[in-house]
Amino acid sequence: MSKEIILDRFKPRDYQIPVIQAIEEDGYKRLVLCWSRRMGKDHIAFYIAIRQMLRKVCTIFYIFPTFRQCKLALWDGINSDGQRIIEYIPPELIANKNDNEMKIRLKNGSLLQFVGSSDVDRVRGTACYGAIFSEYSRQDPQAWAVIRPILAQNDGWALFASTPNGKNDFYDLYNLSKEAPNWYSSFHTVNDVDYINKESLEQERKEMSEDKYQQEYECNFEIGTSGSFYSRYIDKLRLDGHIGNVPYDVGYKVHTFWDLGMRDSTCIIYAQVKRDQSIHIIDYYENNKEGLEHYAKVLDEKGYTYGRHIAPHDIMVKELGTGMTRLEKSRQLGINFVVAPNISIVDGIEAVRTNLGKMYFDSKKCKDLINSLENYRHEYDEKKQVYRDTPLHDKHSHASDAMRYLCISLSKVRDGMTAEDLKKLRTEAIYGQSTQLPEMFR
Repeated sequence: MSKEIILDRFKPRDYQIPVIQAIEEDGYKRLVLCWSRRMGKDHIAFYIAIRQMLRKVCTIFYIFPTFRQCKLALWDGINSDGQRIIEYIPPELIANKNDNEMKIRLKNGSLLQFVGSSDVDRVRGTACYGAIFSEYSRQDPQAWAVIRPILAQNDGWALFASTPNGKNDFYDLYNLSKEAPNWYSSFHTVNDVDYINKESLEQERKEMSEDKYQQEYECNFEIGTSGSFYSRYIDKLRLDGHIGNVPYDVGYKVHTFWDLGMRDSTCIIYAQVKRDQSIHIIDYYENNKEGLEHYAKVLDEKGYTYGRHIAPHDIMVKELGTGMTRLEKSRQLGINFVVAPNISIVDGIEAVRTNLGKMYFDSKKCKDLINSLENYRHEYDEKKQVYRDTPLHDKHSHASDAMRYLCISLSKVRDGMTAEDLKKLRTEAIYGQSTQLPEMFR
């Protein structure tokens, strides 16, 4: 192949050309594109992938949040001119194409494979030279954790393209790209480049909420948590100085609040309830696909003096393999769980909202917890363009569930409360002034 490769089936727009130059001429190995909707993020990323495969015999992974999205967005995708995007690759360059696995092998030996980040383990251990993460703000960051060492070994490159979706992993990655000299960073809103006519843009604005428009077209990270249950409460905590250094106070016991996962994440919140009933969240731990033995060891290694360990009510469900409940198994390991009240998710979310103002979070140890609380939000009905009452179940759900169990179980952790304190709170509850749950006084 000649050094200069011309693929005339795709004509890059002016603002897309610097991205090609960044990887081919300037040698960047990490590129982040924070671009608004309909700017052609996947078109230019796909074009770059083709050029890279022609310049060097290699494997490139193209990663979407799900395998199905790979098919909808690119494999079966059509551009504004009615051309299939996959046909940007001239047929004379293709050796074979696998529709079921969505793989394309070029005649020079290069391979392009589409992967869903939810199933990225299927490529663990394989070699690749390049990786494209599409809509990274909606991806499981574990995918990057799997791919990164592979690229490091092969001196490979990675391109992350997305619109914002709150202050999540893409937000952190974009900020890193602005500061790191060896990262290429590009930010474009709908106002920066002339790629969509005003009439179409105005129609888009009419058909979506203002929050959604700000997120998708103005690349607003603040709005990205639209539909969030707690984001404005977390913002107020920051303004009030409730997120910062929150050390372990040896004068108080540490209570733990768990969301127990079987096939997904288990989360543990470590909290101290002070005499003034402020709640100090001093630590947080999350892991997945580990047994209770692992978490018992984590508790020991933290070195805290513990009070109560609170678990969700489903800890009493028997496991199929042993016929034993996890409550029974945990007691064998020395963890004597107290079961949280079994109340509705809606009431639990309201309990969190009621109590967040009294909380103090350690900004370092609880970074992932804070991030999950900010991004815990309602399901969105794309067809009706409205938020449902039910929470979206995603990677942020587990930590948010643990926080819910904390807030509905405050009655079980009364550290530092005198009889006079309880009498005062009981009186406030009777007259409807208490911010505590009624069961606190049972």
